[in-house]
Amino acid sequence: MKVYDSHGIKNIALLGNDGSGKTTLTEALLFESGQIKRRGRVSQGTTVSDYFPVEQDYGYSVFSTVFHVEANGKKLNIIDCPGSDDFVGAALTALNVTDTALLLINGQYGPEVGTQNHFRYTEKLGKPVIFLVNQLDDEKCDYHNVLEQLQSIYGPKVVPVQYPVKTGPDFNALIDVILMKKLSWGPDGGKPTIEDIPAEELDRATEMHKALVEAAAENDEALMEKFFETEQLTEDEMREGIRKGMVTRSIFPVFCVCAVKNMGVNRLMEFLGNVVPFVDEMPAVHNTRGEEVKLDATAPTSLYFFKTGIEPHIGEVQYFKVMSGTVKEGDDLTNADRGSKERLAQLFVCSGAQREKVEQLSAGDIGCTVKLKDVRTGNTLNAPGCDHRFNWIKYPEPKYIRAIKPVSESDTEKMMAALTRMRQEDPTWVVEQSKELRQILVYGQGEFHLRTLKWRLENLDKIPVEFQEQRIPYRETITKSSRADYRHKKQSGGAGQFGEVHLIVEPYQDGMEDPQVYNFGGQEIRVNLKGREEIELEWGGKLVFINSVVGGAIDARFMPAILKGIMSRMEQGPLTGSYARDVRVVVYDGKMHPVDSNEISFMLAGRNAFSQAFREAGPKVLEPIYDVEVFCPADTMGDVMSDIQNRRGMIIGMDSENGYQKLSAKVPLKELASYSTTLSSLTGGRASFVMKFASYELMPAELQKKLIDDFAKQQEEDN
Repeated sequence: MKVYDSHGIKNIALLGNDGSGKTTLTEALLFESGQIKRRGRVSQGTTVSDYFPVEQDYGYSVFSTVFHVEANGKKLNIIDCPGSDDFVGAALTALNVTDTALLLINGQYGPEVGTQNHFRYTEKLGKPVIFLVNQLDDEKCDYHNVLEQLQSIYGPKVVPVQYPVKTGPDFNALIDVILMKKLSWGPDGGKPTIEDIPAEELDRATEMHKALVEAAAENDEALMEKFFETEQLTEDEMREGIRKGMVTRSIFPVFCVCAVKNMGVNRLMEFLGNVVPFVDEMPAVHNTRGEEVKLDATAPTSLYFFKTGIEPHIGEVQYFKVMSGTVKEGDDLTNADRGSKERLAQLFVCSGAQREKVEQLSAGDIGCTVKLKDVRTGNTLNAPGCDHRFNWIKYPEPKYIRAIKPVSESDTEKMMAALTRMRQEDPTWVVEQSKELRQILVYGQGEFHLRTLKWRLENLDKIPVEFQEQRIPYRETITKSSRADYRHKKQSGGAGQFGEVHLIVEPYQDGMEDPQVYNFGGQEIRVNLKGREEIELEWGGKLVFINSVVGGAIDARFMPAILKGIMSRMEQGPLTGSYARDVRVVVYDGKMHPVDSNEISFMLAGRNAFSQAFREAGPKVLEPIYDVEVFCPADTMGDVMSDIQNRRGMIIGMDSENGYQKLSAKVPLKELASYSTTLSSLTGGRASFVMKFASYELMPAELQKKLIDDFAKQQEEDN
């Protein structure tokens, strides 16, 4: 394959809602470029994208697919991304390593929640956007309504480049207002017949042409001057103006295709090849030290590995972008993240599972390799004299959590190895072995996301697994002061065990002054501060431990043992077995035996005294509360609000954002277990949400009582 320099390469992310037709468009692009001889079909599982068994079994895209086409002497690297919000990680990765977003829209429905989400990501990353209206042959397609919706949501920056003469099953022609020609197709699509615009369409086309010329001219002073003088630009000048406007996101061109009939695809490729910005025309990226890294083919080589695929009979396929320099077969590079040495024995450009060998790739290009020893997704490989590292992909917080366990306990280690490997392919799968909850947790973006993980474990790794609901990480605390004493005494021949501890517990808040005196039932207890420890707890909050023992009632050497006993009870709270937090403990008295007292005695005495005092100090259970933002169509807002309120959620704000309603709420984690599934059902899949931990708050009394009773019952059964 020809080696392209940086000014001959364009990197494009193909995005769109589920059902918008990305996989079908990919087939048409590959067919038109000559990469494949026959277009595959999604229904038959014969497409270049969606080639993994799980995708063919479920019928939807799970992974991004990297492919390339050559158009007008340019190389277009395109990454076809899954449409479901459950697989948003692939879309975010693609947007971070490409320069332009091709945002596909289903002509039946217009902009959907996936459109909104993807556009929001392009906004954050400053990426150019082309809107592409597909499925113009559907009888429900209304192009003019779709265009009105786009302009209503995204403003006058949305400028049509084409429009269909008619939509529905008879669709076969477009008016192109750059060329000012009519493009029409026969039943098999392909290259269009180019004709003059018919008289009945000329006024409309001329009006849209003027709007496009003006939008293009606004991005260049010389073009603007010419526009003021002549109100005209040449085709090349329009292309230049559109390109500059795309780079600054001041123009969002709108194109039309019917991918399934291969109509409009050839013209789209021409535009991508002629107008879309080259990789060296986009702003430079920065490494982890904040240094600008320019696309310079003569600089030392640096590769960023953005994706790992696991393929049968091959193993790991590692996809990378050349951030600087030129990479050649046989290059020896160093992993900046892991310190290991790697040799790139083979280089490929790819189209799905098809790989074509190349001898070298230049700065800005995208390729893949195999059989690397120690490279993970997100790693950087550098040539001598280069020490770049890159870490700019920020993934969203998980929205769906399940505990996972193998059906056979003997498969636990094997399952963990498989989960670790799978996370290399999709960083939005997160795995945690929770000591607190005594569960293995898997986090994802939704039910489909984790269902896919389960499918792969069971079908590829042959490990039957089951999901369970995550236990909730409650916290226990107290609301008033109390005191208790406990004597641990054990005699069974020989040396015995003896330790007695008197202590006070009370709620603690940052900034509280050290105590001086307590009064319980008319008895005054003065605090003589002998020692103070403030412990930041791993799970949040603090434990303040004060030694106020006088007169040698307890030897100072036993105080660490008492603290250890208290900490063991803090790690397994008396009410529900959850972590306790925000407690101050004052040990003010006790007794010891000259022979039988030892560390274990005082550890047990301290643990039990603390447990008794905690139960009498107005104990409360705190539950985790999450900030939730829901994006939904206006017609579903009432149902969404009602559902959140039924989940004990508190609505804290409503707003409108880009044509969709945004609802902000605080919701207990316990009530969010299957929220993604319910939200999809309520809105017909047209809504999305994000969630993030906010705080711990007191649990309602009736729910707390049930939780404590259930825990006590479970303890009895276990004993």
